[in-house]
Amino acid sequence: MGAGVIGVTTAYYLAKGGAQVTVLDRQAGPGLETSYANAGELSYGMTSPWAAPGIPVKALKWLFMKRRPLFIWPLISPTMWKWSLQMIGNCNDESYRINKGRMVRISNYSRDVMPDLIAETGIEYDGRAQGTLQLFRTAKQMKGSKADQEILAEYGSPYEVLGRDACIAAEPALAEVRDKFVGGLQLTADRTGDCRMFTIALAKKCAEMGVEFQYGQSIRAIAIENGKVAGVDTEVAGRITGDAYVCALGSYGPRVLNPIGVRLPVYPIKGYSVTLPVTDDAYAPQSTLMDETHKVAITRLGDRIRVAGTAEIAGYSNRLGPHATDTVKHVINDLFPKGGDISKAEGWTGLRPMTPDGTPVLGGSRYENLFLNTGHGTLGWTMAAGSARAVADVVLGKMPEISMEGLTADRYS
Repeated sequence: MGAGVIGVTTAYYLAKGGAQVTVLDRQAGPGLETSYANAGELSYGMTSPWAAPGIPVKALKWLFMKRRPLFIWPLISPTMWKWSLQMIGNCNDESYRINKGRMVRISNYSRDVMPDLIAETGIEYDGRAQGTLQLFRTAKQMKGSKADQEILAEYGSPYEVLGRDACIAAEPALAEVRDKFVGGLQLTADRTGDCRMFTIALAKKCAEMGVEFQYGQSIRAIAIENGKVAGVDTEVAGRITGDAYVCALGSYGPRVLNPIGVRLPVYPIKGYSVTLPVTDDAYAPQSTLMDETHKVAITRLGDRIRVAGTAEIAGYSNRLGPHATDTVKHVINDLFPKGGDISKAEGWTGLRPMTPDGTPVLGGSRYENLFLNTGHGTLGWTMAAGSARAVADVVLGKMPEISMEGLTADRYS
């Protein structure tokens, strides 16, 4: 269930393992929702839960910034407030280290298996391997990164601390705005690439392997009989049956899982991006930068620039308002004013499926033939290969290559 990057990658590993696979999605093709225009980062080095010590205080400050990275709409939603309280409950040192360790376990596994997937399939996705530059505008941010450096070292994620000149050596176009930052943290294992291009290409490869894609199939319900999943009821084709079922519906998973008693604290966090053409390569980014002040990522995708950021807690709204992308547009204009044509920027919004502890929900459920691969938040593209391979192994009765401890729905029991 689901033809985003998580669902399609899971289908690939299932088919590779010998399963006959059918993929259902309500859209007209693969990768048309959250996978459509995300930041493009394979952020192996920047894998961290949003729920961190000090975040509640920072969140209050962000709400008063002109170009703020966080918006909260006061909805009358018990689900939203319960999720928010659970997240706040994870904003302590002990929970952060536990959750960070779980997330890094998945992202490092993804980092390790992704090259094999690309070699096996030969797919193209505007990929680059030049790392991520976390850009600090203030000395305070630079000093505060020492805690991140300790954690990166603990989990074996390579990095380099860069001064202003070294940042410019990594991203030459920053020479034009050298007075706007003081230094950075280069995460050398990170990669970039177009998530939707990857998803489309991998779906095509899956189809060649015998995977059946049924698009335009909105799921009404998961049918339960005799303590097992008996089928998936769709609006067009009726009930579709199989031996095992994988839910990879992202933010929409709870809508079909809650009615059958699988209650996951996965909540949609809205994000925005713009994509614009490169006008001058000498003044454009070469890889990915993360503006630490505005929490905005700028990524080079072939002859395009993707700029993504903002976290908006607004329920299931997919509205793209006239000023919704102002912050991301401001950042690209501020750091790379000559690199791309902002007048041709294509705006987009999508819903990131977030858990309150940051870790996705993988593996089995209360039903022996229902499996989960959801809740990746902003890191679905980063964790896709690793989480899909691990879940496919569980479905096929194999021992996953990573420990599933703390990754399953059992942690919410």
